[in-house]
Amino acid sequence: MEKIVILTGAGISAESGLSTFRDEGGLWSQHAIEDVATPEGFARNPRLVHDFYNARRANAGRVKPNAAHQALARLETEHPGEVLIITQNVDNLHERGGARGVLHMHGSLFGALCNACGHRWEAPPRMHPDDPCPACAAAATRPDVVWFGEIPYGMEVIDPALNAADLFVAIGTSGNVYPAAAYAQHCRRLGARTVELNLEPSANTRDFDERRHGPASRIVPAWVNEVLSA
Repeated sequence: MEKIVILTGAGISAESGLSTFRDEGGLWSQHAIEDVATPEGFARNPRLVHDFYNARRANAGRVKPNAAHQALARLETEHPGEVLIITQNVDNLHERGGARGVLHMHGSLFGALCNACGHRWEAPPRMHPDDPCPACAAAATRPDVVWFGEIPYGMEVIDPALNAADLFVAIGTSGNVYPAAAYAQHCRRLGARTVELNLEPSANTRDFDERRHGPASRIVPAWVNEVLSA
């Protein structure tokens, strides 16, 4: 049975109303990445970082999954082989679209993490720098997201899955953020077929055997229909 590994990025959620790094006028355009998405930025100004992620959490809670999320959930359910969805996104739209086994390599807006003891719990709608950890009571609460300079989650699952993949598909990714940007090249080198589904060519588009460009809500369902009817 064919083993499919799917990597999704911000582009799959953009049509649901969540901005990407490069959107003009979005949340990201109002802040420097080093101020809100690095451990150093959090150490300098935890209140700013919490306010930023509180806004992102609220935005993510207001939007709905689109046809691309729903199509991948259908693929996960109906494909006779293995399907692993790895997402760089910190929203929960895959799950709300019906997917079950999603690996959030960059964490989740809806999780909280204690910087002191490593305890994790469900994030409240609004988080503050002085929130105590439920486990150790330290005022060291941060969003459970992976910032630049930190190691992504789930590498012990991701690496073997990439090595065993028959088909690797990147959806809505920029091809600029590592290690994920190297996954297509790695899988292709090992003999897997690689497919890019993106609004426009990514920075690593050369690493794909097949490229389809257009809105995710259109090209992802069409691709899933082809896979399931093959």
